[in-house]
Amino acid sequence: MSIKIEKKIVGYDVIKPDDPQVEKAKADIKESTIDNDTREQAKIVQMHEKVVRPEMLIGSTYKIKTPVSEHAFYITINDMVLNPDTPYEKRRPFEIFINSKNMDHYQWISGLTLIISAVFRKGGDVTFLVNELQSVFDPKGGYFKKGGKFMPSLVAEIGEAIENHLKMIGMIVDPGLDEHQQKLIDDKRKEFNERQQASSGQASSSEFPEAAVLCAKCNTKASIMMDGCMTCLNCGDSKCG
Repeated sequence: MSIKIEKKIVGYDVIKPDDPQVEKAKADIKESTIDNDTREQAKIVQMHEKVVRPEMLIGSTYKIKTPVSEHAFYITINDMVLNPDTPYEKRRPFEIFINSKNMDHYQWISGLTLIISAVFRKGGDVTFLVNELQSVFDPKGGYFKKGGKFMPSLVAEIGEAIENHLKMIGMIVDPGLDEHQQKLIDDKRKEFNERQQASSGQASSSEFPEAAVLCAKCNTKASIMMDGCMTCLNCGDSKCG
């Protein structure tokens, strides 16, 4: 903190460390720093329902192709950049659109997008939407998407697309597998493929072995029996710990 001296210096005193004026000066500096921080924090814009939509938003589109529909669904999520060109710059979801040639789901999808967009614009922690959507089960039964992951419903897959987007903009932190876990899974998969190739004469061309079963942890058809223990080749979950 700098102080501008406006008057001519006519004298000075040396203040000792135990002088009461030292403590007062420290308190004044601290108070001034707090005030500056408070003013700086007050300038930070958070997402709320009164934020004015700018002319241009940054968008990402995700394609969903399910076995329960002939046509694909395209999910577009537009983000608003808050506090641009500052240390507090961040992207936050502002609105969502879902389009498809399949008109069978038009009514409830339109309602769903309006509700989700309203929650986005409300601000705060919107990550709860992911769990809510992924917990919806279709009474007719779910399906396996490409890669072997089980989806309990179309709504749940929409929730997964939103989750991937929130991870991409940093609202959800995915710890993933550490280096040792990933190496263990790669070694297990390599060993399994070598055994399968030795017995059948050809390696598996799919992402996960054909004999794999559904993993209860990640809902992916990637769990195999290795060394007398069920091990998931996708998330690393093992019954043997």
